[in-house]
Amino acid sequence: MDSASATTHVYDGVRTPVTPRALATEAVHAGRDDLARQGLHAPPIDLSTTYPSYDSRAEAARVDAFAATGAEPEGPPVYGRLGNPTVARFETALARLEGEESAVAFASGMAALSAVLLARGSLGLRHVVAVRPLYGCSDHLLTAGLLGSEVTWTDPAGIADALRPDTGLVMVESPANPTLAEVDLRAVAHACGSVPLLADNTFATPVLQRPVEQGARLVLHSATKYLGGHGDVMAGVVACDEEFAGRLRQIRFATGGVLHPLAGYLLLRGLSTLPVRVRAASATAAELVRRLAADPRVARVHYPRVGGAMVAFEVYGDPHEVIAGVRLITPAVSLGSVDTLIQHPASISHRIVDSQDRRDAGVGDRLLRMSVGLEDVEDLWADLDAALGARPETVPGETIPRSRAGYGRAGV
Repeated sequence: MDSASATTHVYDGVRTPVTPRALATEAVHAGRDDLARQGLHAPPIDLSTTYPSYDSRAEAARVDAFAATGAEPEGPPVYGRLGNPTVARFETALARLEGEESAVAFASGMAALSAVLLARGSLGLRHVVAVRPLYGCSDHLLTAGLLGSEVTWTDPAGIADALRPDTGLVMVESPANPTLAEVDLRAVAHACGSVPLLADNTFATPVLQRPVEQGARLVLHSATKYLGGHGDVMAGVVACDEEFAGRLRQIRFATGGVLHPLAGYLLLRGLSTLPVRVRAASATAAELVRRLAADPRVARVHYPRVGGAMVAFEVYGDPHEVIAGVRLITPAVSLGSVDTLIQHPASISHRIVDSQDRRDAGVGDRLLRMSVGLEDVEDLWADLDAALGARPETVPGETIPRSRAGYGRAGV
């Protein structure tokens, strides 16, 4: 997909028409369109927590308006917990890239998901239908009912039957963390009926797919990952229509899960190179997938049809030895940075999920997840080759069925 599709966006409380532009152009210019008129080139960082106002009556009216609808206050900012100009630039840009009216940013991806659950739960719609696998902490938040929610886990074919009168949300992640399994978002959205579909688009990013175009009403990102892209910012964001965005802003104001302005600045800067980074890393990932799929030390490779920079693979040997053996690749949690990261999901990102639920979702003990960065492919392969250990003369015992790379299907 090479063009953004939103026809309007909301900035500083005002909805304005926009002309569709190519994704690469939006990545560079969205959220920055007004800079030249101000005599600026780089976006300013507004670190203010409060803003002066000599008209307290007008200020009261603006606060009342926010309390009623959650719309961004028109005119000067009021207080950092209601909104921030630097963060608003990032929100505008992300909404444009996802083809939505609005976006609301939070201090982390989990804060963003929590706000969605609170917004729906406040309407008495506390039931969630979800498809595994999800990111481990998302799974835990739903399963533990920490926000008063109740979850029904199902496969995509069972979504319609799992809906109840109090269902407030259907949640999927595609490609999924960490198996990279994909769902048909258009079919899932149809099965949801009037219930909003929340699609976690962290792995694909709007460079590879825009779930709104396939019927999703909410798009979640852990912006810590590819949107920031350099491993130096933590954030979450939800792209949605303006009505729901207003509710999310009210939740953010009440709970305080605001994004720091410096993080907003770094995210806006990260978006400008997002298409270039994702496409370059994806090309390297595809080549590593080809080599891993042909390697006798590797039992199974997972790689989604949509492509991307995430690779998962299962080894015949000890996965912990692979983690300990890398030298160029960084053994660390998280993903989406310019450098390549590798981790063992069963020990780290999905440790919090019940072991049987983990295995049922395809997160086996021999699975490794790798986030491919921007290094040269030959250097990365040399590091992986050494970490995988000696090549056997014959294929080891078939404890895991051997296969080639699976595109869009776990272990195919």
